[in-house]
Amino acid sequence: MEHLYGRTFYHIYPLGFCGAARYNDGVSAPADGAYGLRGIEDHIPRLRALGINALYIGPLFESMSHGYDTVDYFQVDRRLGTNASLRYLVDRLHENGIMVVLDAVFNHSGRGFFAFKDLVTKKVASEYTDWYVNIDFTQNNAHNDGFSYEGWAGHTSLVKLNTENPDCREHLLNAARFWIDEFDIDGLRLDAADVMNEGFLSALSGVCKQKKPHFWLMGEIVAGDYRRLAREGRLDSVTNYELFKSLWSSFNDKNFFELSWTLGREFAADGLYTDLNLYNFADNHDVNRVASTLKNSAHLFPLYGLLFTVPGIPSLYYGSEYGAGGIRDDWSDAALRPLWNEGWTRHEPAAALYREIARFAGIRARSPALREGTYRELFVAAEQFGFIREKDGEAVIVVVNAAPEKTQVALDRKKLPDGAARLTDLLSGETFTVETGGSGFPIYPAWLRILNIERG
Repeated sequence: MEHLYGRTFYHIYPLGFCGAARYNDGVSAPADGAYGLRGIEDHIPRLRALGINALYIGPLFESMSHGYDTVDYFQVDRRLGTNASLRYLVDRLHENGIMVVLDAVFNHSGRGFFAFKDLVTKKVASEYTDWYVNIDFTQNNAHNDGFSYEGWAGHTSLVKLNTENPDCREHLLNAARFWIDEFDIDGLRLDAADVMNEGFLSALSGVCKQKKPHFWLMGEIVAGDYRRLAREGRLDSVTNYELFKSLWSSFNDKNFFELSWTLGREFAADGLYTDLNLYNFADNHDVNRVASTLKNSAHLFPLYGLLFTVPGIPSLYYGSEYGAGGIRDDWSDAALRPLWNEGWTRHEPAAALYREIARFAGIRARSPALREGTYRELFVAAEQFGFIREKDGEAVIVVVNAAPEKTQVALDRKKLPDGAARLTDLLSGETFTVETGGSGFPIYPAWLRILNIERG
């Protein structure tokens, strides 16, 4: 989708961000103000200064605990506010030029969903026996329901929906229609899309595009062929976990050959996904914070520089723009999904990272080549890497240095566009002349250059 090329996403996990109670008691008055969805409004000026123009809000349908165990597909979780709270927030975001994408959990429901509760109560007599996958009344389960069923990834609290059932499918499609009609949202991120029925995904695309031709559907896929889901008539984008892993491990292992291989496989002239606009990220609500993953915190700067200059749509996870850390354990993701902490913003290393990310976002926003251009590698070494992006006569070179010392880089003149005469660093303002045999320049430790090519 052409209009997505210029988007920079910010990702919020709202139940954590807003400090919601861990469990939904189903009776408490809806939250509002600073500790509900409306409190996100206070962050709009900060997001705009960061260069954000798209907000992905994690699960907010009424759920039982972590948001992915939905119990009502037509109601905002009371721990976050009311439907009116969301409508207010979307209006404020749109007024500030920020598109809104919500998390949709259509692969499974929580055990408190009305259809599953009816199934537990009426057993084989329930009219919803076919709303779920692999119901077996000759078996039992850990909850002693008197039947067994399929849960997402073995989790019995997340009951796999049968989206081939016409009534179940229509209920979920009506939910999508509802969130578009009532809240004017701009897109959905589909949880566990990689294990969903592809026919349902195509039907969902048809419904959403009919409502809004530029509606954006992005699917979660951890591994496998991205094109299976990201294709005409299905989804517009998917999560680029392959790039996510290559970004941090190339720094940690002093091995930019891994990132080189990934980018070449995905985006080179003969790459698998040259025509796709994949969703790129350094961390999210399911993986350790990149600040806790990197061995050298100085590498946060060039890593985010790469995130904003490689092909795809960049996304920032809340707090990570300040270098917030967090590591999941075997039992909980809570460390990855904390309450917003104003203290993250109040020391200079964090503020410096925020400022540089804002600069990266601004450079990308002003450069068609970085947003939409072709990708071609110029060179790769263990701790240095360079590539060029080109579109409609504009050419931008990106060179990164992960080493702890200043490094001299030499570019092969034959690999540069015809007529290249000068290179201007869009970060420092320095200018380098392109010599007959090539072009050499220093690059500072744990840093990068974003070089605009001037012809002459």
